Amino acid sequence: MKKYLLTILIIFCFVQMVFPQEDDGVVSLDLPIRNSLVFNRYDINPTFSFVREQNKYFNISNKKEWTQFENAPETYIASFSGRFSENVGAGLAVFQQNYGVLTTFGGLLNFAYNVKLNTDSNLTFGLNVGAYKSGINMSNVITNFDDPALQNVPSNFLLTVNPGINYGTEFLDFGVSVNNLVLYNLESSMLIEDNPKQGIQAHVMHTGYFNGRGFFDDTKFTTILRSEFRKDETIISGLAMINVPKGLWLQLGYNNVYGVSGGIGLNITKQIALEYNIEKSIGELVEFGSSHEITLAYRFIAKKKYVYSGDEKVSGLFSKKRNAVAEMSQEELEGIRERAVKRRKQAKLDIEDEEKSKLEAEAQAKIDTEEKSIQEAESKARLIAEKKAKEEADAQVKLLAEQKAKEEADAQVKLLAEQKVKEEADAQVKLLAEQKAKEEVDAQVKLLAEQKAKEEADAQVKLLAEQKAKEDLVANPNDKLGKSLKEVTKLTDDSKAEQLKLLKEFDDIITIKDKDLKDLKEENDLSDKGITVKPRPFKSVTAENNALNTIMSDLDNVIINRNDKIEQLQQLNDERSKVAGFKADEVTVYYKKEIKRLQSEQLSAVNTKTTLESRLEIIRLATEYEKRRRIKRAEFDNEDDRYSQDRAMLQNIKRTTELSNTPLKAEDFDFGEDQGSNIKILKNINNVESGYYLIIAVHNDVKKRNDFVTKVVASGRTNIDYFYDLNTSKYYIFYDKFDSINQANEAMKSKGSRVYNIKMSLVKIEN
Repeated sequence: MKKYLLTILIIFCFVQMVFPQEDDGVVSLDLPIRNSLVFNRYDINPTFSFVREQNKYFNISNKKEWTQFENAPETYIASFSGRFSENVGAGLAVFQQNYGVLTTFGGLLNFAYNVKLNTDSNLTFGLNVGAYKSGINMSNVITNFDDPALQNVPSNFLLTVNPGINYGTEFLDFGVSVNNLVLYNLESSMLIEDNPKQGIQAHVMHTGYFNGRGFFDDTKFTTILRSEFRKDETIISGLAMINVPKGLWLQLGYNNVYGVSGGIGLNITKQIALEYNIEKSIGELVEFGSSHEITLAYRFIAKKKYVYSGDEKVSGLFSKKRNAVAEMSQEELEGIRERAVKRRKQAKLDIEDEEKSKLEAEAQAKIDTEEKSIQEAESKARLIAEKKAKEEADAQVKLLAEQKAKEEADAQVKLLAEQKVKEEADAQVKLLAEQKAKEEVDAQVKLLAEQKAKEEADAQVKLLAEQKAKEDLVANPNDKLGKSLKEVTKLTDDSKAEQLKLLKEFDDIITIKDKDLKDLKEENDLSDKGITVKPRPFKSVTAENNALNTIMSDLDNVIINRNDKIEQLQQLNDERSKVAGFKADEVTVYYKKEIKRLQSEQLSAVNTKTTLESRLEIIRLATEYEKRRRIKRAEFDNEDDRYSQDRAMLQNIKRTTELSNTPLKAEDFDFGEDQGSNIKILKNINNVESGYYLIIAVHNDVKKRNDFVTKVVASGRTNIDYFYDLNTSKYYIFYDKFDSINQANEAMKSKGSRVYNIKMSLVKIEN
């Protein structure tokens, strides 16, 4: 009994740490995977499925905390995560956490996306989304009495969101994440506001490599410092890891709440790895004992060498040696070549140093040789003397041992014979006693089982009868106030459909107005680009607004009516609870819950109406703005504005047009007005320099001009340009200009066979 009470006490203390009191047993997401820099790193920060990662992993982890006690917290995780492309990392995990009688089960989805800023600078965004179910595991509850504290804890299905960001350089990473930013209870359809595990976490991490030799060649070292700031506490922790490419890594860590930790990992093969971590509690948790974590992983070796991966090499302690050069990618070979150049430079410097000290070493070696000869002679004489003394001592010890062994053997034989006779007698007595005890126990067990079965059957019958009586009382209250509650509740529920219908009609009209706004904006945008669109059919805005006003008025009336009914229900229930005998009966409790449900529905409807009104106001303001744009466009009559618009359209075509997959033919081009073979002279052309221009097309229609320029860009020429002759209202399209007539004629002769050049002519501009 003491054992059970102690277990319940420990569980209660843990529940106080992870459960918000006001949220009826809601558990915050808090996976205790904090002591590894190799596996499940995305639990530290959502971006870590990508940051400093090269491969993908599938791993199974188990962590048992506070092993000093039975039924201590235990966590199981199965995870698949890692680098999936040059800019994407992702992970998927399934987990179960057991806190004695409490259990959570669910999954975690991770995604990380990287933006490369420059050669040694990256910005990575990450997100963890968890969905899990929490509640009491009644199969683990062992008490001799009904505990209301456990029976009143409901099951919950929760959704949590944890975003993060990381900025990385060549060796450093800085990041921030928000743990349990959003915690939503799907069972109650409510957002958990008071979450003790909600906090902001910041980290700084350094990753580097040792220039060792042999077994420690290219050894990787990583250190990370983390701080998490919660409402009621601040957690500061740090981890350091050394990773030897031959297949071994070591970890040390400290956490101001959970204590110190150490771990070791090894690559059994290149794909299979095993890791073990131990965590020693400190402070208030020291009496709870240590925590143990073990992970078995399978590594999917990436065929492609990704950048920003840490340049980590992987090999197994027990893998067969193979041709390393054959397994390396081109990127790895380039890295080896660079390191070889650096090592050759360093070797050259080492050789120079060696030559300087070579003479000193030879002199010292001569002295050492003479001293070594003297020491060897003395050592040889000492060994001969010690050998002789040892042989004499061994002979004496052997003689004494043989004599003692014979005496002990004789005594042992006598003792075994006496012991065997005694054991046979004891065994016979024990067998008879056990047989009698078993018969008595079986009879007692049978009697208790029959008694227990009868008690359980009687209790079940009683429980069903009580439950049916409660349901009948709720469905058919026998008092006047109870009947009024039932009637008003039905009327309130009946008006729900009308309220939802009006909200739907409100949303439909807003959707129509939003579509009209987008059409007007599109028309204005196209007109700004020089594209004329057909005017849209006229529609009656007045009729639409009148319908909207009617819906809003009807909606306000329905909401007010439902609010009055809910208020009436509240008053009736309060009045009934004051009557003697009705304060806590089933009818009062039932309608208390119904009132909360109706209030929640009404709050949701009011919020929806407020949101729709906000959308309507935004659309109204945006529509007024677009109407002003249309008026302003209609007043457009300025040459400078036309020139700015032409420049913007040209840049847009060049920016958005892609190369054609198939070569364009001459019939695909509209060259506009034919200029003939003579040189044409134009004077007083604005925004263009004097000179000789190679004209390839002439248009007075903006759409045709844009179409011709687009096809030239799609053919591969990007230096296309045009100017406008205000006198003739024509656009002259060109791609080259010369200062002399001779240069222009040579360019005409060498124009080649490009299809857009077939009607090329010369135009001279004199300003």
